Amino acid sequence: MLGFTEFRPGQEEAMKAVAAGRDTLAVLPSGAGKSAVYTVLGALLEGPVLIVSPLIALQRDQVQRLTELGEEAVGQAAVLNSGLSGSDQQAVLDGLRDGTVRFCFLAPEQLAKPEVVDTIREAGPALFVVDEAHCVSAWGHDFRPDYLRLGGVVEQLGHPTVLALTATAAPPVRTEILERLEMRDPEVVVAGFDRPEIRLEVEQHPDAHGKHAAVLDRVSELSERGSGILYSATRRSTEEFAQALAGRGLRARAYHAGLRKAEREEVQREFMADELDVVVATTAFGMGIDKPGTRFVVHAEPADSVDSYYQEIGRAGRDGEPAVAVLVYRQEDLGIRRFFAAGAPAEEELQQVAGLVRAGVQAGMDGVDVRSLREETGRAATPLVRDLNLLEQAGAVVLDDEGTASPAPDAPPPGAAAAAARELAEHHVRVDESRIEMMRGYAETTGCRRQFLLGYFGEQLDEPCGNCDNCSAGLSTGQHTADADHPFPVDAAVEHAEWGPGVVMRHEDDRVVVLFEAVGYKTLALQAVLDHDLLRVRTGG
Repeated sequence: MLGFTEFRPGQEEAMKAVAAGRDTLAVLPSGAGKSAVYTVLGALLEGPVLIVSPLIALQRDQVQRLTELGEEAVGQAAVLNSGLSGSDQQAVLDGLRDGTVRFCFLAPEQLAKPEVVDTIREAGPALFVVDEAHCVSAWGHDFRPDYLRLGGVVEQLGHPTVLALTATAAPPVRTEILERLEMRDPEVVVAGFDRPEIRLEVEQHPDAHGKHAAVLDRVSELSERGSGILYSATRRSTEEFAQALAGRGLRARAYHAGLRKAEREEVQREFMADELDVVVATTAFGMGIDKPGTRFVVHAEPADSVDSYYQEIGRAGRDGEPAVAVLVYRQEDLGIRRFFAAGAPAEEELQQVAGLVRAGVQAGMDGVDVRSLREETGRAATPLVRDLNLLEQAGAVVLDDEGTASPAPDAPPPGAAAAAARELAEHHVRVDESRIEMMRGYAETTGCRRQFLLGYFGEQLDEPCGNCDNCSAGLSTGQHTADADHPFPVDAAVEHAEWGPGVVMRHEDDRVVVLFEAVGYKTLALQAVLDHDLLRVRTGG
């Protein structure tokens, strides 16, 4: 009826778990049919399906696909977003209430509106889906405050069954998704991360000029195979690369958040319609882009983490045909990522915000909003929202549906609250920096790059892949991931005297990579660990 003839890896397991009423996190590879999970379930469950989706363009694409299946098969699908008129938004809400709208796609910001939440609660949703669920995590993905409050929304709705979907989630990100969404007794389905059709390559260049020329050369060469994406770190560089590629005769356009909305939509439309050879983009481009014929993804700088890198290269080769992912690398480029990762707010700033929230309520206000804080502090909205989120995570303030802050019950004094929030921020910075170091590890490894990537996500590939530059050059050797005699087996829980508990993620020659709860990823020399008794395997709970 729905046109599906067989299950792809992880689909059936996720469907069965949700059909049984289990909250479920499904980590399925790009192109593995994540949307099919809630489409099939929507035809089986009683009540509407709510899908939280981060981008309006992605919402429209998903609605179009459901519409093509036919209302007789799946029911009516609709979007609820800021691009609709007031009357159109009301029509969608009325459709939810009377049962004519079966699937409703909306951004998390819509769920900050009490009238929207009230209507959805009255409709009795059968399933609450969070698409691109890694956005929930504060570990360096696309971070939007309203994602952090989705767990509270689920409870306001009476906790319908929750289905979180993502293509990329390393173990710490999975843990944070489960916690943020307040999932109960969750089923975690992780299908294989491997995308063997994507060839992995890294080109190293010692100087900026040589690297810039190499980026243009590789994109020009790869464009002969079909269309692709070139990622660059800044808006300015996307414009410069696009202009240079156009000068070489390629149909190239830049895409970044600084462009007008209409222009961004035009670039995306042209790319999907095969009217462009290459889109030169910041990471603002690509989430939810499903263009099966994308033949290459080139990075002019390292991504901020292996998580982001794998998400971005996963936009190539979705038709299962050969594709190429190239990182053009210069060690100094990691400095850009460290700059973006650094910046825990000063304790004095946090204390000021906590103090203003407390003082406002003591003065008889119902709460303090960001506009009032901007007037009092002279600071921009973005850092103030970040400070409020940190104070909320530290248990010092409570944010209502409209982002207005008031002191939490039994909130500590502003000084103590600031210290706790600062410690939390420093933890995030340490983890982000460790993830950047893992990106360096990928760029500089002499082993099989696919083994490195899969090991990062906790999946082991026992033999070199044969489809990366290191394998082709004869450099790769087995990573000994299946060596049962290793003193620190993969997935073993370990303890470090300084960094505390962690989990062994992978082995590479004479090194062991451990993910520590407190400091993130660390690569340790195995002999030094053994000589100085730095790690011990934990047993029991």
